[in-house]
Amino acid sequence: MRIVRSVATIGGFTMISRVLGFVRDAFIASYLGAGPVADAFFVAFKFPNFFRRLFAEGALNAAFVPMFSRFLTGKGIQQATQMAEQVFSALFLTLFAFVLLVEICLPWLIYILAPGFHATPERLELALTFARITFPYILFISLTALMSGILNSLHRFAAASAAPILLNIAMIGGLLFFRSLTPTVGHTLAWSVTVAGVFQFLWIRRSLRVAGVQLKWQMPKLTPAVKQLLHVMMPGALGAGIIQVNLFVDMIVASFLPVGSVSFLFYADRLNQLPLSVIGIAVSTALLPLLSKHFEKRDHHLAIEAQNRALEFTLFLTLPATLALIILAEPIISVLFERNAFGPLQVKETAATLSAFAIGLPAYIMVKIFSTSFFARYDTRTPVKGALMSLAANFLMNLAFMTTLKHVGIALATALAAWVNVAYLLRYLFKEGVFHFTASFKNKFPRMLLATAIMGSVLGILLRVFENVVQDSSWMKILVVVTLVGAGMISYLLLGLVLKAFDVEEVKMKLKIREGE
Repeated sequence: MRIVRSVATIGGFTMISRVLGFVRDAFIASYLGAGPVADAFFVAFKFPNFFRRLFAEGALNAAFVPMFSRFLTGKGIQQATQMAEQVFSALFLTLFAFVLLVEICLPWLIYILAPGFHATPERLELALTFARITFPYILFISLTALMSGILNSLHRFAAASAAPILLNIAMIGGLLFFRSLTPTVGHTLAWSVTVAGVFQFLWIRRSLRVAGVQLKWQMPKLTPAVKQLLHVMMPGALGAGIIQVNLFVDMIVASFLPVGSVSFLFYADRLNQLPLSVIGIAVSTALLPLLSKHFEKRDHHLAIEAQNRALEFTLFLTLPATLALIILAEPIISVLFERNAFGPLQVKETAATLSAFAIGLPAYIMVKIFSTSFFARYDTRTPVKGALMSLAANFLMNLAFMTTLKHVGIALATALAAWVNVAYLLRYLFKEGVFHFTASFKNKFPRMLLATAIMGSVLGILLRVFENVVQDSSWMKILVVVTLVGAGMISYLLLGLVLKAFDVEEVKMKLKIREGE
């Protein structure tokens, strides 16, 4: 398997999804702005996403993919499929009961999730209504994630990577064609989320059948495979849960801040998530099955080489993206969202929040890569400890920053806490002797930093030159922002070549990692 080819497949579909996501967010910003309905919807939308990241993208996937890969390698596709059927059936029954329980308890849970909404009963009632509608999404998306893990283990990345596109299509379609049928646009969006979950489930189930795997229902039993999965998954669930608690802490704190704070954080995080999803999640998704096989075969040298090349590749893309988001935050936010209910004030507040979030962008992606090394060796406890350290740091910094920096302080605390997690994970990887920086990485990394710094200077100068145009409300502003982004990309690539931070042949050949090499 070529990791760059896999990353390109995953990242390509993720990029399409993110572009559609920005179209979706532009519609949301236009119709909702950053008012009470928007705040209520974003709180409700985060609720199922908390458990999606916990079950779907977090502990379940991290525990299931190495186990399925081991069954596939050692026992064949038939026994691997039987194991997957046992897990699928148990997961369905558990989640179905969980959704019912949460729906019953939602009136009390909303008080916990957004205590600051008590001062504005309208937001509180809307958040409760929207959460009731959106929460069943977790059932469909978690089962979809399990089936996607099977496809990823079979090195079929395209279908699973394309699934998130359906969510954006459903929400855009809802806004365009059905918003007049519901009391508010927030209701339209909430129903669109749940409908999208059904579509995603059906799409991945069909893709699995095309791949030759058909999961059949079994009466859920606590089989040895399910027991092992739970044993590996529980610490990971705690770790993933801690990471999500970080997000909930941010939301709880933001609910006490002025109206619009929750929305500013949402819009900024959406843009911040673009490089994280396209690069970080794509690399970690492609890397997990590969590292699992290398560690299973005790090929530690190949595992270390794979991690370094993944790190080189991601930082090569992430470092300039980080600085560009910090420097160009305001013009980018303006181009994407400034229309109708989303005015200049909302642009300024969201841009400041984005700049703070972007400080942690390399850290978010490094955590993805370093955590994958632990998951591939069935060590889910160490990432939990790192997540706990990050949670403590985030909580303390939230308290320190919220009074003076408000929502920007919340974003800054999240970014700095991610770097705490990186330091913790790296310390243990070095200590256990399963990772070190290769000579290639040590040579290239300082050159990447220098190329990024010079690119930042170029962007700063150009932004000053076009300052008046960027503040204009005409189509010329869009052209200038596109020009600035293009100039940044070209200058970084040219500087990288001149400084030998990378070369064309290396990008084409050296970053390709084959199984068994």
